[in-house]
Amino acid sequence: MEHSGYIDGAFVKGEAMRRFTVQNPSDETIVAEVTNCTVAQTDRAIGSARRAFDDGVWSGLSMKQRGEVMRRYAEALRKHADRLKELAVLEAGCPVSSTVMGAQVHAPLRMTDDIIDMFLRLPEHEENPLPIHERVNPYFTVQSLKLYRPLGVVSAISAYNVPFYTAFWKVVPAMMAGNSVILRPNPLTPISSLIFAEAAEEAGIPKGVFNLIIEDGLESGQLMTTDPRVDMVSFTGSCTVGAKVAEQAAPTLKRLVLELGGKSAQIYLPDAADRAASAALSVCTAHAGQGCVLGTRVFVPEDSKATVLEAMAAAVANVKIGVASDPDTQLGPVISAAQRARCEHFTEAAVAAGGRVVAGGKRPAHMDKGFYYEPTVLDLPDNSNPAAQEEIFGPVIGVIGYKDLDHAVAMANDSRFGLSGWVHGQDRVAALNVGLKIRSGAVNVNGAVMSSYASGGGIKMSGLGRERGIEGLREFQMITTFNLGG
Repeated sequence: MEHSGYIDGAFVKGEAMRRFTVQNPSDETIVAEVTNCTVAQTDRAIGSARRAFDDGVWSGLSMKQRGEVMRRYAEALRKHADRLKELAVLEAGCPVSSTVMGAQVHAPLRMTDDIIDMFLRLPEHEENPLPIHERVNPYFTVQSLKLYRPLGVVSAISAYNVPFYTAFWKVVPAMMAGNSVILRPNPLTPISSLIFAEAAEEAGIPKGVFNLIIEDGLESGQLMTTDPRVDMVSFTGSCTVGAKVAEQAAPTLKRLVLELGGKSAQIYLPDAADRAASAALSVCTAHAGQGCVLGTRVFVPEDSKATVLEAMAAAVANVKIGVASDPDTQLGPVISAAQRARCEHFTEAAVAAGGRVVAGGKRPAHMDKGFYYEPTVLDLPDNSNPAAQEEIFGPVIGVIGYKDLDHAVAMANDSRFGLSGWVHGQDRVAALNVGLKIRSGAVNVNGAVMSSYASGGGIKMSGLGRERGIEGLREFQMITTFNLGG
């Protein structure tokens, strides 16, 4: 790969001696060889972002003026739709016919205009609701306002499963808010990040407003989370790394948005237990289960459990496993050999703790290349099983029986995660009441939505802050209380 970064308005080659490869997870071939950016280059990128912000070349524009440039940016991004789809297949291993391809490409390209429109409709100042006796006194009259202003320099660190999408929801709202950005993509899927830089060139984004650093080590990422010139870190990834990011950002008290792991529960009410059979197919074939909001813990009535497990096994029995580029492929690879080993580890741990493999549980015999794991259905005796408590991030789903709905809710909430949750029931009122008891950043009752206008985020070990929606946009702004007396 010719370039490893974009700094101060120019594409750059990595200056490190160390190189790394980007593999196609479908067949283990080399997609690209990348020379690492150095810490010195990252330092220059942060300096460039800081100068651009402080000079006001972007932050000093009105929201309307930035919106006009960002419209051009949106058009420039959309020109790369075919390339983004190709890269989602090549570097992320997302099956070309998968419904997740919508999140990989089509949703973010559509959402750019949504972000611009939302920002332009948001008030840039609001009245603080002071009571009349505080507004008027014998000495002066005061008006108190909340002013929403750009925050500063944002370090954006994205994930590998939907690389363009997870980077997009950091880069685009941060820039539209008036901030400068340094993006560090996951080294497993870094190539699509160059499209943000290419679009910045085409749209005329001022120098220093967008910067890109590609590396497979830790040094640049650590500088991006510790440097005092950085005001905010927005990170999507694992809980372990997210906690490290928070620790590194703490001495300079940076603002944090952390979108981390999940172990989402799906509760099927007794009147909807027959629907549970479809959960295994939908979860396992959704980009090989590599989604943090996927409902990988399935709770069904105890007297329905055996029937559900049998139906799930039948549903995944004939899933076509294959390379991501094949339009007939339903289940593609996980991202790496390490991730496949993680699937194997937790399947074995589930059995050791009293669980049972109902379907799958191994590498497909006919695939000698690529990082494949069969769609796996686990019969779990209880919610304490390792496969129920840990995020596996692969095509593995566990089924647990409940005594009554209170028992189901208690198990759903018995998790260190809290990113998403699912409730299914024909009785909509009963399903709603169950959903209201789930402690999670998002709860989906008989349906879900992917929208720029609906925010998401986690509680507990699933993260801090929000992405998307008004709340997600406001994360990239600071509030100034402005008092005018007279």
